Amino acid sequence: MMKKLILPILILFISASVFAQGHGDKFKELKIPFISERLNLSPDEAEKFWPIYNKHEEVSSKLRNEIHGIQYKIKKNTKDLSNEKAKELLESLSACERKRLDADDKLDRDLLKFLSPKKVLLLKGAEKEFKKRLFDSYLEKKLKSKKQ
Repeated sequence: MMKKLILPILILFISASVFAQGHGDKFKELKIPFISERLNLSPDEAEKFWPIYNKHEEVSSKLRNEIHGIQYKIKKNTKDLSNEKAKELLESLSACERKRLDADDKLDRDLLKFLSPKKVLLLKGAEKEFKKRLFDSYLEKKLKSKKQ
């Protein structure tokens, strides 16, 4: 019971500083215990899980950055885009999104080698919940700073 209370409080307390300092190591410091608790990983599972998951996060991060770069180009140049350039950007965006889906599928396949399907599904929920909590904490901090 106490463990379940401490983690959300810890996440809410530290998450505000995560956004101020960037995602980097602070983000990982919060995410690792959050996901570990949600998945209830055994030591053996954790030993196998984290290297695979961290590699996936690296690949996903690069793809997200690439997608954001393409989206920025689209937004910045919408009025002046030729059909040819628009088609090129659309194809690049689609290719990156497919790569991201492929990376997610690979993660699932790799994790299913030693985790139950239920734990793989729990991971997806835990990731969503973690992002939501961080975002909510960020919004709360922004609102408090505007009131002052």
